[in-house]
Amino acid sequence: MKLRLLLAASGLAFLGLGIGLGLRLGERAGRSEASAPIGAAVLAAAPAADFTAIARSATPSVVNISALQVFQSQRSPFASDPFFREFFGRDLPFRIPLEERKTSLGSGVLVGPEGLIVTNNHVVEHARQIAVTTADGKRHKGTIVGVDPATDIAVVRIDAKGLPALAWGDSARAAVGEYVLAIGNPFQLSQTVTMGIISATGRSNVGIVDYEDFIQTDAAINPGNSGGALVNTRAELIGINTAIYSETGGYQGVGFAVPANLAKKVVEQLVSKGRVARGSIGITQIRPVDEETAIALGLKEATGALVYEILRGSPADRAGMEPGDVVVAVDGEAIPDAARFRRKLAAAEIGSTLRVTAMRNGKKREIKVPVQEAEPAAVRN
Repeated sequence: MKLRLLLAASGLAFLGLGIGLGLRLGERAGRSEASAPIGAAVLAAAPAADFTAIARSATPSVVNISALQVFQSQRSPFASDPFFREFFGRDLPFRIPLEERKTSLGSGVLVGPEGLIVTNNHVVEHARQIAVTTADGKRHKGTIVGVDPATDIAVVRIDAKGLPALAWGDSARAAVGEYVLAIGNPFQLSQTVTMGIISATGRSNVGIVDYEDFIQTDAAINPGNSGGALVNTRAELIGINTAIYSETGGYQGVGFAVPANLAKKVVEQLVSKGRVARGSIGITQIRPVDEETAIALGLKEATGALVYEILRGSPADRAGMEPGDVVVAVDGEAIPDAARFRRKLAAAEIGSTLRVTAMRNGKKREIKVPVQEAEPAAVRN
């Protein structure tokens, strides 16, 4: 059965391990050094995390968000008539504007003592009213500070002071196999904590948002967890839970979180500017390099990012870049795929100059390209 990608927010159509391990490590620790597997002594000596303390510290910072969303649509009064449907097909006449109302239920994380909350854009998108319930059961009116659909991050503020903000962690330090807690409000069950590990980092090409660099986890994430916290064993916020892969619509062990380092930058810009400014050099289409493309372009391996379309008169055009160039490095950093190149461009400082290494006709070229501010949705796949 084909997997479905669902955003983990209720109401949207898109949507004993530690004990056993400890026993096994204890058994290995009792063996002689000569017979113990490599690294077993290190694992046995590692201090156990106090998950009750972590949960007690982090859960007060996670809130419940209920948003009344209004979607504009059009419907013909003849939509239910088989004759008109057969005659007109999809182009039914006399369409009437309609408002479709839905309630999105998700989570959010307090990241500032003055009521500043980070959540997912899809939790509050098209919202007419936002209600935020804090861990103490108090209900507050929420207002949107800013949204960034390109990363599915949004910032909401409530009029409250002295709230327990969760400290940002360094998601660049997140390691595969590291224990994490997912905290949120799945199925309207408030203050729910689940545990798992980091399954992978740097996940891209998932098809959720424009700029993807997800932390993948097997901590249980379900509808309503969207916008909730992914917390490490230091009780630090390292990710914003966003989506799941599922055949059923429920948890199946594959969840994705926007890494904290990316979310924090987006939050800072939304708070200070109300929008996110990203770098661009005028490339409007970037595509991955597959085996067939690599052979056609005479490349030794299928790596890099294919420049498919360039805006005439843009910095990339003026600098001499051409469609068909395959970018393999930027400022000396290897570019393994199109997703990495997109993130590198977006993060580039506006006004700076990038040193782009590209392959053209089997030869490597160094091209210096100035960075300008990107227009919204300026780069697409």
